[in-house]
Amino acid sequence: MADDAEDKTEEPTDRKLSQAREQGNIPTSQEVKIWAGLVGSLTIVALFAPYMAQDVQRLMLPFIEHPHAFPMEQPDVGQLLAEVTVSMIKILIMPMMLLMVLAVAAAMSQSGLMFLPDKLTMDFTKLSPMKGITRIFSGRNLVEFVKSVFKVGAIGFVIFLVLKSHMSEYAGLAALELMAVMEYLRHQVLAMIMIVVLLVFALAAADWFYQRWSFNQQMKMTKQEIKDEHKQTEGDPMIKGRLRALRMQRARQRMMAAVPKASVVVTNPTHYAVALQYDQDSMGAPVLVAKGVDLIAKRIRDLATENEVPIVENPPLARALYATVDLDEEIPPEHYKTVAEIIGYVMKLKGEIAH
Repeated sequence: MADDAEDKTEEPTDRKLSQAREQGNIPTSQEVKIWAGLVGSLTIVALFAPYMAQDVQRLMLPFIEHPHAFPMEQPDVGQLLAEVTVSMIKILIMPMMLLMVLAVAAAMSQSGLMFLPDKLTMDFTKLSPMKGITRIFSGRNLVEFVKSVFKVGAIGFVIFLVLKSHMSEYAGLAALELMAVMEYLRHQVLAMIMIVVLLVFALAAADWFYQRWSFNQQMKMTKQEIKDEHKQTEGDPMIKGRLRALRMQRARQRMMAAVPKASVVVTNPTHYAVALQYDQDSMGAPVLVAKGVDLIAKRIRDLATENEVPIVENPPLARALYATVDLDEEIPPEHYKTVAEIIGYVMKLKGEIAH
């Protein structure tokens, strides 16, 4: 295993990164999500806390000032609790929605919008005790544990310093009205959250870079993996060569099958052979139906002889058509005159033979 890790010296390819993303394997920082939650909490305390405190005061004040006015029979108490619960939900729904939006935004800012149906299926292999122990004592979890200890310790220390600096003020809170106490506490909580937000932001930024570095190290590939992926993407050269040979063989078979239907075969006379087909009723110009050099040229000439297809020697034309015209293509206009003379000669020859 150590040797495999040492051999992984190549940067991950786009294909491997894409496959990892499809499987939900992407670098994400939990600290960024926590920071987003703290920002949401700070916003709630700064913007919503005064209004929430007033709403809670209006809701609870009747219970404090006139507790005897509320019926204590079981059906009435149930209805009263339901009404209080609905009122509390109305008070908390906006702050909770803000926290949810920030949590989703923090997640999407790191991974984008993803749909992974495979993650919804139960994977019973994850219930293995041995694999669970391995995950607990893995290097990644050790890093997470160290981060958690540092985070809790740092936040606890910050809260302790804030509370200690205002310790002398807390004794006087008993003499203040409820709203004044709540406003004082709001400012204290706001100050603590602001300090914690700055602290967690630094931790989240460091963790964000660390997660991407760790993910890149995990995704690195060996030279053999690069070669294997290239074979999978581009195809095995041996298989590609075999397929190319099969395609050429089939094309040659189709080409040879077209020679008996040709109107004329133009030769070099020995190295090149080009078979042309022309039907004045259905074609605008002669079409090249077969071509070849050396052994293939000989096979074309043999088939032409066996099927009584006229063979005409014209080395310049044979070489030019072989080089510039593909199979089943019409000949170019610059060769119309020469080819027309040959086909005219062939048609005249056939007429004389028929006659």
